[in-house]
This record gives sequence, structure tokens and C-alpha cells, in this order.
Amino acid sequence: MESDSKQILTDFLDQLTIEKRASMHTINSYQRDLNHLGKYCLAKSIPDWASLTQNDVRSHIASRHRLGLGSTSLQRELSAIRSFFNFLLKKGLADNNPAQHIKAPKQARKLPKTLDVDQISGLLEAGASSTIEIRDLAIFELFYSSGLRLSELTALNLADIDLTDHSLMVKSGKGGKSRILPIGSKAITAINNWLPQRLKNISVSEVALFTSTRGKRLGQRSIELRLEQWCKKKGIAEHIHPHMLRHSFASHLLESSQDLRAVQELLGHSNISTTQIYTHLDFQHLADIYDKAHPRAKKKPE
Repeated sequence: MESDSKQILTDFLDQLTIEKRASMHTINSYQRDLNHLGKYCLAKSIPDWASLTQNDVRSHIASRHRLGLGSTSLQRELSAIRSFFNFLLKKGLADNNPAQHIKAPKQARKLPKTLDVDQISGLLEAGASSTIEIRDLAIFELFYSSGLRLSELTALNLADIDLTDHSLMVKSGKGGKSRILPIGSKAITAINNWLPQRLKNISVSEVALFTSTRGKRLGQRSIELRLEQWCKKKGIAEHIHPHMLRHSFASHLLESSQDLRAVQELLGHSNISTTQIYTHLDFQHLADIYDKAHPRAKKKPE
């Protein structure tokens, strides 16, 4: 491809960063996806982006599918290509969007795994016996209390929480959106237990709410590993990851309140259809109860 094509891609990614305020995760994903498209163009001797046709995009996506990419990944790649060509159209660098009407292969929608209330209680009431466990318990309580994403929790600063008002401010939500969330009393207690421990190894300039033993902001992978170790030490056999606590928060709240809009706001979902998956979880729970309890629901043995 022509050298100008690389600069155009750079300009698009800059626009995502500056004007669209996209997250680094989104920018890195788009860059990776469009680099794959660029390699396809090189292999097919396509000179520039504007020369790509609908058949080219369809062929590229088909080749990615043959490599084993699932529906979700292919949908994301198509989204990246559509966004990029919309950018080219606005700049007068393309005449059409070749990805506009192409769809990824459909895949059955998987329901998120959740924990029931008893499992949550077992996880959070297992007791903390060290400074690290006091911190970990505050993290897990806050996940379940406020329904945070992992990236949102690691980005929290001390100034983002108001223990008097029992609230926190998410400043780095998905899509760059901020929101205010309540903090439950159990999480407040756990955070209050953690804060004196935080001061022991903290540097003056560190503003993160949750820090490592070296006094630096705790990373996402560290939290995932700490949850694994917590479950192992506390004798919890099931594999639990941080997002399961967010899913459990949403499922339990919706089951009790039946207020889909409120749960949408708390989760920070832009589209209510994303939140509606938890109504399926709720129905699945009711269906299980029905199958076990209704005298004419059970199939007779053949």
C-alpha cells in the first residue's frame, strides 16, 4: 500500500483519541484490526484504502473466520473497518463504505455466569487475616457493591470516593463516560479497614485507592490473580473472575427491583439491550424453580 495509507490510519487513530475520547483498549483493538486489513491489502496488491471493495472486505472477514476468530471478534473487526471508512468518507478520501452491509457469522449469545447470594456471602465473609487480604476484601466488596468494571476499579483514586456520602465517581467508564454510584455499608466498612493499611507503604504522590505492597497502583492482572488466590485459600472450588461479581451485582439487583433502567444506569451501559441479558438470567432462574417445583413440569421417565 502507498505510504499515505499509513498516515491516514494514524490520523484516524488520533481522532479516536482526541475527538472521540475512546479508551486505550478500543484504540489498540482498532489499530490491530485495521493492521490485519492492511496486510490483506498488501497480499492482494490493493494500492490504497479507497480501492477496497465490498467483496474484498467479505473475503478478508472470511479468511479471519477460517483462522478461528469467533463472531464477537469478527463483529469488532467489522465495526473498526466501518468506523475507519466513515472517517475516510468525511475526509473525502473514499466514495463508499465497503463494510457497511457485511455481517459477521452469528453466534449463540452466552449468558454471563453469576454467583447466587449464598455464594457471594461465602466469598465475602471468609475473613481477612493480613494487610493484603484486608485490601483484597475491600476490592471484592466494592466490585459487588457498585457493579464496577475491572478497568474502572483499578482507575479509582482516593479522591473519587466519598465515604460520608456513601458514593463514588467513575471518571473512566466505557466510552469515556462518567457516573456516580452508591457504595453499600459492607463495602464502606471494608474500605475504612483498608485505608489505614494503605498509608503504610504509600508514596506521597500516589493517588490510587488500591495499591500494591510497593505502594503503586494495583493493576488489572494483579486483581485477577488475587481473586484466584483468595478463592483457593478460602476453599472456594468454583473459578471466579472479577466480572462475575459485576454480573452478580446486576442480576441480584434486577431480580429484587425489576427496574431495568436503574440497573442500566448503574452498570454504565449505553444501550439498554446490553442490560436486558440479565432479564434472561432472571427468567432462567425462575424456569429452574418451575421445573423443580411444578408437579406437571417434570418429564415422566420413558
